Amino acid sequence: MVLLEAEVHSSLRAYLREQNPSHWPHHLTMGRIIARALRTGRSALIQTGSTRSRYALAYLTPALLGGTSAVIVTTEIPQLLQEVNGLQSALKTHKEIIVNDRYPDNFQGLVFTTPQVWLKDKLENLRGFPAGIPTLIDGCDSLEAWARDYLSVSITLEDWQTVKDTHPERKDLIDTIYLRLSNSILSHPPNPYRCYLLDTREQQDLERLLNTIEFTPASTFGSLKERISLENQLLWTSADRDEFTLHISPLEIASILQPLWGEQPVVLIGEFLDTRKDAKNYRQQHGLGEMLTLKFNIDRTTEYIHLYLPEKLPLPNTPEFEKVLLEQVSQLINIYRINQKPIIILIEDVPLKAKIGTILASLFGSKVQVENPRINSDGILVCGWEFWQKHQEKIETPQLLIMATLPIPSPENPLVAGRIAYYKHQHKDWFRSYLLPTAVQNIQKAVMSLRECQGMVAILDSRVNSRSYGVEIFNALTPYARINYLDTPLFND
Repeated sequence: MVLLEAEVHSSLRAYLREQNPSHWPHHLTMGRIIARALRTGRSALIQTGSTRSRYALAYLTPALLGGTSAVIVTTEIPQLLQEVNGLQSALKTHKEIIVNDRYPDNFQGLVFTTPQVWLKDKLENLRGFPAGIPTLIDGCDSLEAWARDYLSVSITLEDWQTVKDTHPERKDLIDTIYLRLSNSILSHPPNPYRCYLLDTREQQDLERLLNTIEFTPASTFGSLKERISLENQLLWTSADRDEFTLHISPLEIASILQPLWGEQPVVLIGEFLDTRKDAKNYRQQHGLGEMLTLKFNIDRTTEYIHLYLPEKLPLPNTPEFEKVLLEQVSQLINIYRINQKPIIILIEDVPLKAKIGTILASLFGSKVQVENPRINSDGILVCGWEFWQKHQEKIETPQLLIMATLPIPSPENPLVAGRIAYYKHQHKDWFRSYLLPTAVQNIQKAVMSLRECQGMVAILDSRVNSRSYGVEIFNALTPYARINYLDTPLFND
């Protein structure tokens, strides 16, 4: 009997040679690893260092050829189903494929589902996906965000009206507390993040309401009351004009997710999950125990980037930085815009982003867009890091990516400040456990698409040279060809 690993290796190699030539060199290795995990029922964690469009074949092939059923958890179901159809035909397999919110009884095939559906089923013990079925989770770079979003509770204006309708005898109390909260929250000094941590008095007002009225567990206020009694919860509010929304989110998810991983063998797949090969920090944050871990290296000959890093620039928090930033960005655009490819400028500071966008629009016209994903092939996009992460795959690959500052989360953001306080309370190194890994992952994902065309990345934040953590930033950017001056022939090439 031919082992699944051998069958996957030979079938995938033939498919790549004849029908889908790929420059990604790790298909066969990844395919064998996942085949082994499916055959033996052992869990694994894989860092691909590449985009889903390049590596998806490596896990779809063993899933189709394997003799067992499996669940595939992904946000990209339509795209993957198209790929599965062509792959089934080429591999001459006839495995049944469905998209469902549960695993049907006596089913033998692949069930595709979304992270939100799978997490709801597992965390609420709905048993729609029974124990023991091998599960492949793709896009695990976002696993923490998926879990935190699901576990968060939000109270909107509509919820306040609902609670008044269901408790008319408490209408005066509800109105009084809502008005007190509204006046207090909307009087906070404005910040670019439009969110705030609840202060002591605001939290006391909210707890008075929760302790006075009996809420059903299924209601939003009932969920809030349950969560607020738990440890390690972040209570905050977002404000927009004359309305506010209350939120409560878990500060850690490891203890919540940990029981899930023993219910079935899992293969977690992501682009960049950790700087370490054993993904120790990632596993700790997600409640994962010991398992097979694999991290693929980026090809130094075909996937390097050009890295422009000028020396002796002023630090981002100095008065001189804005002027130098504008000069550098203008020079780069003037040199590079002849290539008729998008130019992306990442600026996290909200007022500075708007100002630079306005000045560049006066210099280069309507080609300049601020946080607008609809740009021309020769357009110039000025945006923040979160916007770029959300729209990166929908925008044509740029030939020039300018980072005004490193994507280190700002402690001025109340939500970041709340998480820092949690790490301090746990006596953990909040910078190296939270801020730096977040920055490194964001940088790796931002430059990934440029590697396929050996694009140019410009970093105008001199902290990468002057701070000790700069070494980890450079490691995240490896492989690269570094220059510290503007070379017109190189850019034009």
